[in-house]
Amino acid sequence: MQKIFLLSLHLKPTLKIMSHNLLKGKRGIITGALDSNSIAWKVAQKAHAEGAVFTLSNAPIALRMGEIKKLGEETNAQIIPADATNMEEITALYKQSMDVLGGKLDFILHSIGMSPNIRKNIPYDSLNYDFLVKSLDVSAISLHKMLAAAKSMDAISEGGSVVALSYIAAQRAYPFYNDMAEAKAMLESIVRSFGYHYGKAKKVRVNSVSQSPTKTTAGSGIKGFDEFYDYADAISPLGNASAEDCANYCVTLFSDMTQMVTMQNLYHDGGYSTTGVSTEALQGFQQNK
Repeated sequence: MQKIFLLSLHLKPTLKIMSHNLLKGKRGIITGALDSNSIAWKVAQKAHAEGAVFTLSNAPIALRMGEIKKLGEETNAQIIPADATNMEEITALYKQSMDVLGGKLDFILHSIGMSPNIRKNIPYDSLNYDFLVKSLDVSAISLHKMLAAAKSMDAISEGGSVVALSYIAAQRAYPFYNDMAEAKAMLESIVRSFGYHYGKAKKVRVNSVSQSPTKTTAGSGIKGFDEFYDYADAISPLGNASAEDCANYCVTLFSDMTQMVTMQNLYHDGGYSTTGVSTEALQGFQQNK
């Protein structure tokens, strides 16, 4: 595949963290923060700036590998290890979080994903099916488990919000995304189906955010990611949305400003998902013919 050279750069203003107290008085759980490049890390910083209190959680092995202790100190958040595929640990996470925070939760960020097939460079047409089951359990079914546990415990306040991070490969073919495409498709289905039941029962909102390719530790593990990042940036009228941009968007979904938004997969990608082709991409292709 010929590499498309960018003929123009999308210049973006420097983002400043300004507080509007959108989350003042709200309690939550933010999962998946690994290091300062991760979207969940930026969400935690922004939620803290907007007045929220929350706990941070990740799998024990991820806590050992990452830098989450720094984030906990910065945001005054307690760190609670939990395997999101284990119902007992999820239940314990909710109980401990409500004890620490002093009441029911108002928001949860699901930022959890992992593919052994990708880690081991196994091609899509030769998947290890045991690994596929693991990908689905960690990356998608974990959301169902977290929602089911929260609902059974009545852990989320009426009108609360759950946001899961997704990607457009759930709905389009992206060869490099491997079995994570199946995982994200299942994740978005759970958002719709569980969102209906939780909305009827407790007015709890459940949405997914389909984010631009983002330079995170997880993204860097996908073969061809850097080339595709540049391609998506050239296609998108506004350029790729950064992790900071995504954090701002997630905060609005946690807030009371979006109380009637649920069961949606919301594209946050600078317009990429609805752009067929850009002038820059065409010119780059023609130059390389």
